[in-house]
Amino acid sequence: MVHDLYILMITAGIVSLLFKLMKQPVVLGYIVAGVLVGPYAFGDAWVDAHNVEAWGNIGVLFVLFCIGLEFRIKNLISSGKVAAIGAMTIIGGMMLLGFGVGKWAEMDMLNSLFLAGMLCMSSTTIVMKAVDEAGLSKARFVKGATSILIIEDVVAVVLMVLLSSIAIKHQFDGPELINKVFILALTLVVWFVVGILIIPTLLRKVKPYLNDETLIILALGLCLGMVLTAEEAGFSSALGAFVMGSILAETVESHRIEKLMTPLKNVFAAIFFVSVGMMINPSSLVEYWPSILVVCLVVIVGMILFGTLGCWWGGETMKDAMQTGFSFVQIGEFSFIIAALGNSLNVTHPALYPIIVASSVVTTFLTPYIMKAAVPSYTFLYNHAPARLRAKMDQREEQAAQAEQQANKPIANSQKAKGNSKLSKVISHTFLTKRLVNLFIENMSKNDEPKEEE
Repeated sequence: MVHDLYILMITAGIVSLLFKLMKQPVVLGYIVAGVLVGPYAFGDAWVDAHNVEAWGNIGVLFVLFCIGLEFRIKNLISSGKVAAIGAMTIIGGMMLLGFGVGKWAEMDMLNSLFLAGMLCMSSTTIVMKAVDEAGLSKARFVKGATSILIIEDVVAVVLMVLLSSIAIKHQFDGPELINKVFILALTLVVWFVVGILIIPTLLRKVKPYLNDETLIILALGLCLGMVLTAEEAGFSSALGAFVMGSILAETVESHRIEKLMTPLKNVFAAIFFVSVGMMINPSSLVEYWPSILVVCLVVIVGMILFGTLGCWWGGETMKDAMQTGFSFVQIGEFSFIIAALGNSLNVTHPALYPIIVASSVVTTFLTPYIMKAAVPSYTFLYNHAPARLRAKMDQREEQAAQAEQQANKPIANSQKAKGNSKLSKVISHTFLTKRLVNLFIENMSKNDEPKEEE
């Protein structure tokens, strides 16, 4: 086992360093490292695939736990309809497109559904890294794009649960699926409400005794406990990890936990991507190159189209909408996870996994270059747009500029705080369980308090 870990780490480290020197995402380096140590490149695997798979599964849990830690309900709500409409347009449009491609390729219902799920999610990690490397982290479109990615991550976790249920039943049962969604939603509400009522209060009580070591052990214990709870309830372990991360995100220790988790997440996430690369057979990529090309074109064109339309319908300016759509032109972490899920359940075609991974590699490589084309494409569209559309685009720009000015006024902020205070009073005096509601609101708001110096 130590030998396997040594081979993984040294190979991933060297290859990812080379990719950094070439200014390419390190995720691609990990996948290439997996190809090198896998059983296909040199005729024999350098490591035990079962050990790597076990570590990779742990990596998935840590990645989803950390994604949950970044999930802020208040930030999501502040993005309003842009996040909701944008995410639903992208997910709905890409799933229909992916399902259509599957049926066009003469796949059965189950394979088409899994393909649709793989194609509808952009990579949060890759998008944020590309935005940062392009110097656009402070750009106006980033807030809405981040909120859309958060919703996609939440939907992806739910989608994995639904696909697992459909795969086990080997049939698409509409009423049963609706019942499953209802049970899942009810379970999530119960877990989240109970967690918000108990865990933040518990952490505040024991905060004087929480050093970094104790805090990270406690957080991991809570995470794994929720993973086991989710499995016992008949849901995926990934859902449990995400839920506990989102619960801890509402505590005063969320940023500290996130900081402590980052090294662990990076190590095990790297192992996961290496395990993905180990399943790639280079000869199969040559064999399936037409399918890979089709998937890449579908992802790039579909994400640009639905991302732009969704953000525009949600109220963003055309420029911001196009920058968002052009930054979403890849598939990443959740696509791998869904592909691995179908592979482990033996319900997807063996060729689907390498096609998706290869398509992800290609689209990830192209993401920075496609992002650079967003502003020139907007300029071209503006110069050739009909007068009516151009007037609408100008109006949106003016509204966005006014909204930014208004947001910077102290009066507006005080009025908003006053409105939130009135709403809290109405809610707390409406419900009979006044004490529970007040405690819930108190725990949710503690995350906004200034952190004490460590």
